Amino acid sequence: MGFAALGVASALMLAAFLLGLHVASALGILSLSLMYFLSDRPVWEMLGLIAWNTNTNFILVAIPLFILMGELLLRSGLSERLYRVLSLWLSPLPGGLMPSNIAACATFAAVSGSSVATAATIGSVSLPAFRARGYDERLVLGSLAAGGTLGILIPPSINFIVYGVLMEVSIGRLYIAGVFPGILLSLLFMAVIFVAAKIWPHLGPREAPVAWSIRLRGLIDMLPTFVLIFLVLGTIYLGVATPTEAAAFGVSGAFVLALLSRRVTLGVLKEVFLASARTTAMVMLILTAAFILNSTLGILGVPQAVTRTVAAWGLSPTATVLVLIGFYLILGTFMDGFAMMVTTIPVILPVLKTMNVDLVWFGVIAVILTEAALISPPEGLNLYVIHGLREKRGAGSDRKTIMDVYIGVLPFFLMMLVGIALLVAFPQIALWLPTTMKGN
Repeated sequence: MGFAALGVASALMLAAFLLGLHVASALGILSLSLMYFLSDRPVWEMLGLIAWNTNTNFILVAIPLFILMGELLLRSGLSERLYRVLSLWLSPLPGGLMPSNIAACATFAAVSGSSVATAATIGSVSLPAFRARGYDERLVLGSLAAGGTLGILIPPSINFIVYGVLMEVSIGRLYIAGVFPGILLSLLFMAVIFVAAKIWPHLGPREAPVAWSIRLRGLIDMLPTFVLIFLVLGTIYLGVATPTEAAAFGVSGAFVLALLSRRVTLGVLKEVFLASARTTAMVMLILTAAFILNSTLGILGVPQAVTRTVAAWGLSPTATVLVLIGFYLILGTFMDGFAMMVTTIPVILPVLKTMNVDLVWFGVIAVILTEAALISPPEGLNLYVIHGLREKRGAGSDRKTIMDVYIGVLPFFLMMLVGIALLVAFPQIALWLPTTMKGN
């Protein structure tokens, strides 16, 4: 029954995505079909119970709060000040303003939680400057698309919350585990820019150095960002707040910053609340459908069948993880990263537990693989976000195709693979900090 259900589920899911159905619709139709035809359980009673439990989960309250915080930050002017200050410090380096893309994305990621929001925010601020200075368009677009993915690796991260709930892992530990890998990936992305600028200086001309007095005065504009980072991450690391409570602190801080920027009007607040409600409804609908699918597959014995098969192969834990990495890299080329995570984790969880794989360590790898899906042609969402910004801002030549973004992001995608390889070879990159702070 287990493998038969898995085969039917895979075929139905592939057909749904090829037809262009919404992720939540595809998962819901799949779950209902499997339950109705292959199970004798009371379908409607189970649907109601699972939907209620999912949408009343206290941990998941952090998701709409982080979404609301991101929407407030988009309209507070924080991103413009952040990018300006970082460019003062980094523009004299090889690559000119391009290292500022990565640094700004990494810093904004520490107060956001969404890759798309990070890419869109920093991209909208930086693209006009690159157009005026004549930088290589492909490398600029690639750096913005790849840098934006840091939004779901550097905490706070919506994807870590979802992974933690699905895997029953401490979200606080996941947040702490994402810090060093996030820094590592940022440095690897910057290394791509430095090497490219050294070999081909015309790709990213150096900017004129700025006086130290101007740089130091510019740090004052970074104080709101540091305060917000402390409100969200500092309270979690110090044990003062849970991730949900920290998200509430972040929303409060973002609202105060928006008020101080004098950009808040009733019209702006209406836009913020409507955008937050739309995004939250989409995410929670997908999560509800994913939990229903999780329960359905469990009833039909799919995870147990997969676990027995993998155990019969006799693979080591590392080999099993490598197989899963390859599977996710292929899946990410034609499937949305978030959908990829919520649909596959319920199946692989028993396998990872049987192999005694550290779920916090694998969580970091899973999020990086989700990042890779965001910049994997042809379905990478960040690629379309940056291409859309390029067209909106009028950046680049008249012949604008998304192929420019595909080519520009390729070296950064390869650096993601290097980062994953380093995490597999040296798990302590992710595990040392949570083990030091919270023990085993």
